[in-house]
Formats: sequence, C-alpha cells, structure tokens
Amino acid sequence: MAEIKQITTDELRRMDGQEGLILQGCGGNLREWVDGINDLLTEAGILLDGSRFESVSVFQHQELTNLLFPFDRVKLDVGKLATWRLQTHAQFGGTWLSDYVPNQLGGYLVEQKKPSMHLEGQDGNIFNILGRASRLLKEAGQKGQADEMFRRVTSSGSYEEALHIISEYVDTELSDYTPSPKSHQKKKGKYAYER
Repeated sequence: MAEIKQITTDELRRMDGQEGLILQGCGGNLREWVDGINDLLTEAGILLDGSRFESVSVFQHQELTNLLFPFDRVKLDVGKLATWRLQTHAQFGGTWLSDYVPNQLGGYLVEQKKPSMHLEGQDGNIFNILGRASRLLKEAGQKGQADEMFRRVTSSGSYEEALHIISEYVDTELSDYTPSPKSHQKKKGKYAYER
C-alpha cells in the first residue's frame, strides 16, 4: 500500500534536482487517486516491471489539493508518460515538478550560507551572543531566520540548549559538536563558557 505524506510548498521548493509528476485538484479519497493513477500508468505501459508509486506526497496550493508522484523509486517510460500527461492535462492538470515550482511557487529555495561567529574569547552572556548572531543573520539577508532563532532561544530551557540553537543558525565552534555524556560537566571540556 502506497504511503501518502503531507508536505508544504516550501518543502517542494527545496527539491531542486528532483523530478516527479504533479496532479492538481485531487479531491476526495487520496488513496483512491494513488491506486487509480498507478493502475492507469501500468495499463498504459508507463510503469514498467511491476513498478508502482509507493511513496506519494500531498500538498495544498491555491485552495487545491495536489499530489506529487516522485520518479526516484520507480521504473517508467518517461516518453510515454510525457505523452500521457499532455493527453490528460485537462482532466488531471498534470505537470512536472521542475515546471510547477518555478511557475507556481516562484522558484527553488537556495540554501543560504550560514554566517560564522566565534564563541571562544567573547562575552558569554547569552543575550550578547544572541544579539551578535541576530545581527550577522540580518546582515546576510536572513531576517526570518534571525526572528525564528530569537523565538526559539528565548523559550529554551537552558544556557546549553540556547547555545546549540544559535549554532544551528550561525556557524560556531558548537555547530559540528555532538556532546558526549561526560561533556555535560560544568566548566570542563572544550566548550565551557562563562555565563
């Protein structure tokens, strides 16, 4: 039985380099849609060697429910699928993922490089560190990330948790650091900071 997972349009915009078939306006029972499309494509000789779409994504856009059938795990005749897509476009609104994202969602998201910031030798007050990280993100055109980081840090439960959250948004000495159980001892180890 095929897995149907909910995704966001932002997740679609991070699928640069991937390809799939998007069907638009899929109302009603999604499992029936997936089973029906698998059957139609098998009968048309598009899905080959018993291959089926086993993992399908569903997303909402402009009040439509849409299905993404990714090509990465299926064996198919792409030429026949292209013809089928054109012939059934009025019925299913079929389009390629690589056409949909630029034309409907404004293009793929480019992963932005994280700014770098040193922790060692700096004022260890968490609000000073948070302010420095926020400034760096805003200067790099990442105001949304700065705001999200601020919300997460100010609701975190500990100094260490706050430092690790900051290190998700800016590269610090902690960005690639995975604490071992022994590293939680105060003032010991490589990453101990004044509070």
